[in-house]
Amino acid sequence: MFKTPQEMADFMKSFTPQLKTNKNGYEIRTKILEMAQNEMWQDFHAKVGAYESSIKKEGNEIVTKVTYPENHNVEAILDTANKFYDFVENSQKKSNTEA
Repeated sequence: MFKTPQEMADFMKSFTPQLKTNKNGYEIRTKILEMAQNEMWQDFHAKVGAYESSIKKEGNEIVTKVTYPENHNVEAILDTANKFYDFVENSQKKSNTEA
C-alpha cells in the first residue's frame, strides 16, 4: 500500500475537488446563456399552464379555439442572454465608479 503518510496524502489530493474562485469569460458567458435558456423555459411552462381556450357558438356550430403559447427560438434566448449580460456589465461599471 503506502509506505509513508506523505504518499497517502499525495494520492488523496487527486480526489479532492479543485476550488476555482475566478471564472474566465467563456465560463461566464456560458453561465449567462444557461440562465437565459432556463428563464425562457420557465416563462414558456408558465404560459402552457395557463393557455387559453374558448368555446363559442357561431350560427349552428360550436367553435373551439385553443391559443397555445409560442415556443421560444434561439434569437429570443440570445436576446434574454444579452439582457442578463448587459445587467452584469452595468452593475460592474457602477461598482467601479462608486469605489
